[in-house]
Formats: sequence, structure tokens, C-alpha cells
Amino acid sequence: MLFFKMKNILKSVANGRVLPLEAVQDEVFSSKMMGEGFAIAQHDGHVYAPIEGIVESIFPTLHAITIECKSGEKLLIHMGLDTVELKGLPFSVKVTKGQKVKAGTLLASMDLHQIEKSGKDDTIIVVFPDMTKGQLLIENQIVTIQDGLFKF
Repeated sequence: MLFFKMKNILKSVANGRVLPLEAVQDEVFSSKMMGEGFAIAQHDGHVYAPIEGIVESIFPTLHAITIECKSGEKLLIHMGLDTVELKGLPFSVKVTKGQKVKAGTLLASMDLHQIEKSGKDDTIIVVFPDMTKGQLLIENQIVTIQDGLFKF
């Protein structure tokens, strides 16, 4: 019998507190309808690539970036909850579509004051839309972008 071996590790996308998806205050993410992954709260507003890959897309409202990992999986980095309604104002994207990135490449900055003022949640969600299996290695702890968080 063959078993799926998890061999890739995602690092944190921000310096902050890592949370399991079930703790996210949005049912679409917490129920894992958008895929397997994790969230980062209490962060400093800087968002980094968690793995080597290519920027596949940047949403027009700048609140989400997808990366195709070197291993082929698609990764969605979603900055904040309901921040799509802010039409890109609190986001400054530092990469372009098609750009190669490695773990630690600065992807974007979030204006946390503006997000808070608008009444939105600044939690960063990281999910693999096509993945149902993965292992969160650390949860409910303060982490840095150097920390490996998710095995897939």
C-alpha cells in the first residue's frame, strides 16, 4: 500500500500568532471550504512568501495573492476578512504576476490602522484551495517568518 508523504514545509507569512483555520472568524475559511491551511493574527502588517514559487495572480482589490509552489500546488494568501470591500486602499503589493519568489520575499504590506478603522479583521489566511490534507506544526504561538508552520 502506498501512502502520501508530506515533504514540503510552509514558513509563516508574517511575524505574529499562528492559528488553526477553525479559529478564523469566517465560516468559509474555518470550515475549510477554501482548503487546508492556517491563519496569522496579531501581526505587523508585512506579508512574506512562505515558500519558493511563482506569483500566479494578484486580485484586483489587492487583498489576495496566489502563488504556484515549486512543487506544483496552488497557495492562496488572503489578507484580512471582508477586506475586499476596501477596494485595495490598505494594501501595497510589492510583487508582480509571474515573479519568482522564495520564502521570505516581501509580497505586500497592510495598513493595519486603516483596516481597523474600517471595522475589518486583519487576520491573514493561508490556504491550499485544492488540498484536503496537511499538518499544522505549531498553533496558538507567536512565530516569525523563519518558522516552519505547515507540512504538506
